[in-house]
Amino acid sequence: MTENIRNYLLSKPFTEMQYPFGVGIEVYKVKGKMFATLSLGKMGKGGDGRKAYWWMNLKCDPDEAVMLCDIFPSVIPGYHMNKRLWNTVILDGSIPQGEIERMIDNSFNLVVSKMSQKDQQSIRVYE
Repeated sequence: MTENIRNYLLSKPFTEMQYPFGVGIEVYKVKGKMFATLSLGKMGKGGDGRKAYWWMNLKCDPDEAVMLCDIFPSVIPGYHMNKRLWNTVILDGSIPQGEIERMIDNSFNLVVSKMSQKDQQSIRVYE
């Protein structure tokens, strides 16, 4: 599942993966602006005691962020992020792949929408 998510993140136009926060925390950026992170949950968090799950931070509209946390137990306010603007998705298999991709799309589009018109146009050509 994690490999599918990595591939989906990297399929977005002008997306690069970097490690600015150190090894183990993948940061996905579009034209230098972060729209997702992916890392293993910390000890004691994000797992069932036997297995650690991957955690993905995604930018989110504040109203939708609250709604997603209410709908999905594995969506929590952004871990180590602005909790109003970011959600953490614990990839434990409880959220359908299509919904995860929709959340990724929303995060990507929110970040792109804050860019200059020129950058937005260069990205939208590939969608």
